[in-house]
Amino acid sequence: MPDSTSAGDPGASVHRPVLVREVLQFLDLGPGLVVVDGTVGGGGHSKLILEQLGPDGKLIGLDRDPAMLARASQALTDARAILKHGSYAELPQILDSLGISRVDRVLLDLGLSSDQLADASRGFGIQSGMQSGMQGGGPLDMRFDRSEGPTASDLLAKLSEAELADLFERFGEERASRAIARAIVVRRPELAQWRAADLVATVAQSLPRGPKRRHEIHPATRVFQALRIAVNQELEHLQRFLSGALPDRLKAGGRAVIISFHSLEDRIVKDAFRDQALWQNLTPKPVTARSAEQRMNPRSRTAKLRAATRKATEATRPTGKSPPPRTIRP
Repeated sequence: MPDSTSAGDPGASVHRPVLVREVLQFLDLGPGLVVVDGTVGGGGHSKLILEQLGPDGKLIGLDRDPAMLARASQALTDARAILKHGSYAELPQILDSLGISRVDRVLLDLGLSSDQLADASRGFGIQSGMQSGMQGGGPLDMRFDRSEGPTASDLLAKLSEAELADLFERFGEERASRAIARAIVVRRPELAQWRAADLVATVAQSLPRGPKRRHEIHPATRVFQALRIAVNQELEHLQRFLSGALPDRLKAGGRAVIISFHSLEDRIVKDAFRDQALWQNLTPKPVTARSAEQRMNPRSRTAKLRAATRKATEATRPTGKSPPPRTIRP
């Protein structure tokens, strides 16, 4: 049964899950299966998964963001659903705490939720906090779990110019990374704390004007992406999951479905599923949203789905030990 949360009433989710038909198709669900939604978010995918698991099936929903678990607990009131606070990279420890050795299906949707983007206090999006009454925009926090780790504002204040440039280039694939980093370093003595509007303005002012640089997206988009990835160590979590947690805890014949939203994530997933000793790749090319879905849900335009079946192997690797994950309680 879903655990309660102490986050208060978060209200109804505004997030619309992507590639729903394709997710259900590749998961190939049936009664009695144990399914992990490693990025449960508002529970959109999970609610539809539960409909196909029968009375004896089980859905385990994970999320690093307590606010998203609060939303999921409202959507997933079914006794077959279990919600846990933690990263999908911690799947072995979470399953151990539940007395479950392996599972039948795993889903990851690696994109930001619309609910996270809409929360001005989080600083995830470029427009964060631009609503009336919030001067300077939302604070640049960007942590999925606000109880641990440095914020995006902390990184902007402390990293050297070279480190910032490397971060923007590696995690945002930003071509103007050096110019942007220099502009941030020049401006930061005047800022006690960075806010969304501060970063947007600084990025815009650092870039050359005129026809030589035309943006299909906002010029600060890649910088926000890079900071979020760095703050939450997103690629490290994904690599840990794909190299250990997933193959160790997915049953032989079990399926993994992963949705990514930028090339850095997609490349990691693609390379992992190329391991023919472990995986039968079900998607030689990534599955993308149909044109009708892209019109109805613009967020789906950059979504790429990859799926694979776990092959049978003679032995599994030992599972590392770590403290048990935190359970969300009243």
